[in-house]
Amino acid sequence: MRMNFSTIRTSLEKNRFAVSCFATAAEAAEHLEGSLRGETIGFGGSVTLRDMGLYDRLGKANKVIWHWKEPDAKERFPEFTAYLTSVNAAAETGELVNIDGGGNRVAASIYGPKTVIFVVGRNKICPDLQSAILRARNVASPLNAKRLERKTPCVRDLTCHDCSSPGRICGVMSIHMRPLSGAARTEVALIDEDVGF
Repeated sequence: MRMNFSTIRTSLEKNRFAVSCFATAAEAAEHLEGSLRGETIGFGGSVTLRDMGLYDRLGKANKVIWHWKEPDAKERFPEFTAYLTSVNAAAETGELVNIDGGGNRVAASIYGPKTVIFVVGRNKICPDLQSAILRARNVASPLNAKRLERKTPCVRDLTCHDCSSPGRICGVMSIHMRPLSGAARTEVALIDEDVGF
């Protein structure tokens, strides 16, 4: 069943984000390949981007830098002309929510590159900001902690305990309410498929 993106698209555009909508992740990947040609692209830690095969695909015509692939990616941050990441949740009211443990996803989305693109599967869309924050804390973060084999309470029951565990991956939460003034282009690519978590 196709998702109607009209509400979130209207809200995001009112908040001055550029928005593109795609029926499939493959269509979104094709769009990104064409629109990012010739860029030096930084990748935020993202199961969505990994599952879409974007590192290899975009690496054909671009320089791509991803800490999941290159150990010196952090030092290469100033090289990025474009930054590609996903979100833990997107609110139909127009906000984008991410929780991060090391800062790799939120830092470059906040400051630096002239182009920032958020790739968002329909499974990450929530009715409002409060439900988006709850999704980030109680869906995405526990699943990421489980993927990383952390010994945190949320791995056991997939519920945030606001823990003090040394393995905690929730160090900072970012909420993008508007594109930041340093970026010439901030785009949200909405995909009518479940992608990532």
